[in-house]
Amino acid sequence: MNMHNWIERIISAEQRFALPIMTYPGLELTGHTITDIISNGEAQFECIAAIARRYPTLAAVTTMDLSVEAQCFGSPISFSESEVPTVSGKIVEDEESIRALRVPEVGSGRTPVYLRAAELAAQEITDRPVFGGLIGPFSLAGRLFDFTEIMMACLTEPHVVHQLLDKATAFILSYAKAFKATGVNGLIIAEPAAGLLSPAQADSFSSQYIKRIVEAVQDEEFAVLLHNCGNTKMLMKSMLSTDARMLHFGNAVDLADILPQVPSSIPVCGNIDPAGVFRRGTPETMKSAVEALLEKTKEYPNYILSSGCDIPPGTPLENVDAFFEALASYNTQRALSELCAIK
Repeated sequence: MNMHNWIERIISAEQRFALPIMTYPGLELTGHTITDIISNGEAQFECIAAIARRYPTLAAVTTMDLSVEAQCFGSPISFSESEVPTVSGKIVEDEESIRALRVPEVGSGRTPVYLRAAELAAQEITDRPVFGGLIGPFSLAGRLFDFTEIMMACLTEPHVVHQLLDKATAFILSYAKAFKATGVNGLIIAEPAAGLLSPAQADSFSSQYIKRIVEAVQDEEFAVLLHNCGNTKMLMKSMLSTDARMLHFGNAVDLADILPQVPSSIPVCGNIDPAGVFRRGTPETMKSAVEALLEKTKEYPNYILSSGCDIPPGTPLENVDAFFEALASYNTQRALSELCAIK
């Protein structure tokens, strides 16, 4: 699939589309558990496929799990049947330990699970693109070093942070190439920790490393979507400098502040609150949130409706249903308005 053409068709279309980041709602559709889909590629694929059958998503996505890469480096991970896995402790603390840190091979840890899910999805879901998912370099480095410590080191020992980022990027780049080899059409790079940085720091400690990955894998057949659910209002130049083909934002920002800063050729996705609206809201609050966001962004053809981040486990399916129902209603009303205008 030519992803440049796919993006151009989205932007030129009269209707609006949705690309929520979700796999966990598929648990209810398949009867699988969190443990199943983070440890078994076939089970994860079944969730991805179930969502693709039920909802008219713009693309299918693999499970977002920001502990996978850190576990490969040796980080301790906390697992739960009710929450996504999390990193529970740091494994480096100074320049010496960073120098000694070994860059793992793709195929270690749980990477085969996610690559297998991506491979199956690419083979079986052919009516829309499939995106794999991985963590960004600074977000991975923060999990290896501890976020408080790495933020201090950015100020006091930037060369040490760059040493760690070089190793993190080397692994992520190999992992990105492995995802591309499965046949998927693109990648979502989740770099939420960059939202903690100043614009200059974001350039130095995040965007230049993401650009290395983008340059290595992005082409006409493969697109990179950069996700940052932090406070990115002042980071747009930095994010755009990565040359990622699509951008995705969380509900920490107002898209009215973001869209004017982005060229019309680059899709902007976001940003219905995944916890407050998707998981804890109601169908009524969901419809209101979607209607308000679509109205706010109506002047931007490059806008794509989405969740602000990964939709969490335990999200009621009726709220996801309401998300798509509200979008369908908006598109119908918009088409009718344009038809009346023509008459």
